[in-house]
Amino acid sequence: MLDPAPVFRALADPTRRNILGLLAREDMSIGHITDHFDMTRPAVKKHLALLEDAQLITVTAKGRERINRLNRVGFQAAESWLGVFDQFWDDRLSALKSAVEKDTAP
Repeated sequence: MLDPAPVFRALADPTRRNILGLLAREDMSIGHITDHFDMTRPAVKKHLALLEDAQLITVTAKGRERINRLNRVGFQAAESWLGVFDQFWDDRLSALKSAVEKDTAP
């Protein structure tokens, strides 16, 4: 299983989550992303670098611009880690359902 720690570290910051939300709608340059925040371009660039390191975004050069794109594959490490808890909650909810049905049986 891939290490989900870099993904969770990147997702811990609300600004980075907001950037990911923007990129979920469309690919953007650093300048376009900066327009959505009250921070400097270098500050946005640092957030983007962390997202890229966590493989949550990919960056491609298009002329002089760098286009940032959501990398859905990068979320797989976190999704896999969270998937472990799906079975846990399925088991718990099934047990709760059985208990409720047993208590309400005539």
